[in-house]
Amino acid sequence: MSIAHHLEEVRQRIAKAAHDASRDASSVQLLAVSKTFPADDVRVAFDAGQRAFSENYVQEGIAKIAELGDLRADIEWHFIGPLQSNKTRVVAAQFDWVHSIDRLKIAERLSAQRPEGSCALSALNVCIQVNVSGEASKSGVEPADAAALAHAVAALPGLRLRGLMSIPGPADTLNAQRAPHARLRELMDALRAGGLNLDTLSMGMSADLEAAVLEGATMVRIGTAIFGARDYSH
Repeated sequence: MSIAHHLEEVRQRIAKAAHDASRDASSVQLLAVSKTFPADDVRVAFDAGQRAFSENYVQEGIAKIAELGDLRADIEWHFIGPLQSNKTRVVAAQFDWVHSIDRLKIAERLSAQRPEGSCALSALNVCIQVNVSGEASKSGVEPADAAALAHAVAALPGLRLRGLMSIPGPADTLNAQRAPHARLRELMDALRAGGLNLDTLSMGMSADLEAAVLEGATMVRIGTAIFGARDYSH
């Protein structure tokens, strides 16, 4: 089936999950995860109405942004992968969002490197990545440390702290999928009660988007269900 058909299927899944949660479907943004897929596939999705795309690897993302330069004014580019210090400058200059802030050093570099002056960009939207599952293999700040990091990031110029992101481990049942998403939502509620103006919960992927929407996701990151299985052999 075509990318356009898969996009419509995902939109219907979001709409049903939103209805089940007594939410407006428009409160959930679909973020297409285009990592490992060619720019041509992004263009096909764009032609089918998709406007927000995300990348996990800096070099791949920058190459894709350049190749799709004619669409740049209409595409919102999100970086969602682990970010090393030596890659922050190009990300600060090229992306609209970064979801994977897990330490202050990275946020400080993005803040300092967001272009100013004649080529000034609007503030870089950022999310704090939280390791809600406690997995040693997963990136993200520990939940207990999230508030301190969030307040520090919110104070940086050139950045706009929007909310929280997580990548929970896989789970077999809806209730098991909901549990880590509920923890992230509760953490954001606490941060908002503590004075932070947050509006984004970036959580949920192809296998668990329904659970994420039921727990309040405002942005779901969907790759496989749109573009198909990934080939990592290259």
